[in-house]
Amino acid sequence: MCYAPDVPRSGHKTAPLDRFFRAFADRTRLRLINLLAGQELCVCYLVEVIDVPQPKISRHLAYLRQAGIVAARREGKWMHYRLVVPSDVHAAGILKNTIDSLKKDKEMQRDLEKLKQACRGPESLVQLMGAPLPTEVRGSA
Repeated sequence: MCYAPDVPRSGHKTAPLDRFFRAFADRTRLRLINLLAGQELCVCYLVEVIDVPQPKISRHLAYLRQAGIVAARREGKWMHYRLVVPSDVHAAGILKNTIDSLKKDKEMQRDLEKLKQACRGPESLVQLMGAPLPTEVRGSA
């Protein structure tokens, strides 16, 4: 998973700086950022990997959306989430450095491995629920 060219820039004005920084102050939100780096995911994968109830995941995703870090789209019954690069160059740099740092964290690496398992095999969310596979994010940076 990578940053910059694969993560589209936000068309929205960056959230107030205090909200932006608070978005990074919660371990669950950091785990979500890690999982969404470079790919778009259905919320069901986030629930499966982080292993908390869907309403809690949705609250954290809403917080990240308000901070200008995450965007969402609906496709049928599925909600898909992806990272967006804040339009402010300094905020974008902070997001990039955060993602780079998360890649080195053991728990974050386990989450990515758990995501791979949730995507394949007879017990995958695709097989059990018909969930859409994660898609790599491509966009203009």
